[in-house]
Amino acid sequence: MRTRRFSPARLLGNLVCLVLAAVLLAGCGGKDSSWRKGGVPGSKPYTVRGKTYYPLKSAHGFVEEGIASWYGPGFHGKKTASGERFNQYSISAAHKILPLGTEVRVTNLENHRSLILRINDRGPFVDDRVIDLSRGAAQRLGVIGKGTARVRIQSLGDLPQVEDGGDVVRGTFFVQVGAFSKKENARGLIGKLISSGHKGRMILGSNNLWNVQVGPWEDSRKADDMMRVLRTLYPHAFVVGDGGAG
Repeated sequence: MRTRRFSPARLLGNLVCLVLAAVLLAGCGGKDSSWRKGGVPGSKPYTVRGKTYYPLKSAHGFVEEGIASWYGPGFHGKKTASGERFNQYSISAAHKILPLGTEVRVTNLENHRSLILRINDRGPFVDDRVIDLSRGAAQRLGVIGKGTARVRIQSLGDLPQVEDGGDVVRGTFFVQVGAFSKKENARGLIGKLISSGHKGRMILGSNNLWNVQVGPWEDSRKADDMMRVLRTLYPHAFVVGDGGAG
């Protein structure tokens, strides 16, 4: 039986091909470069930088307050998570968990400018930021120069009526501090919260998770105040209206 021999040059060439193939496969599997390219389904869990996000199936009663940023030139013309081509001059935004296509009112709490826009992308994936505005939306809200601003996000549709120029929303509000696939884990957290003096509830939400929520409060301002307190322990806490669980 003849033994097939490989020359050193051929062996080196095969090794180089294997290395290049591994690099290409690693690039295709990367999350950081794909989340704005339409590869993230609008209602299914997705993972970015090792963290998994669970998009809401309903935006009913959603209210959130936090830091807004903006994005533009580097993504202009590329596909968003919704599959649309991103136009940095249009009025749109990226959010981590709101259903794609949701219309929201965004209010800049620093200058009181307000704007209605549509969520068509995912992000921002920075811990202290809650929404990424298109350049056009950021200009309208006065965020361009500073780069970031504190905002309030309110889903349109089934929200209670806004009073006092949009500063306070009347209704029933909770602060969501956690969401779990296992009921016993949610029960453990609600027990911990109750033992610390909080009132709350655990409820199966439209995200098919057991959501742990503290409250209720009769207006959004009181809920926002408690959200700030709870974020010292639960950094991703946000306000939801009654009926807007998960």
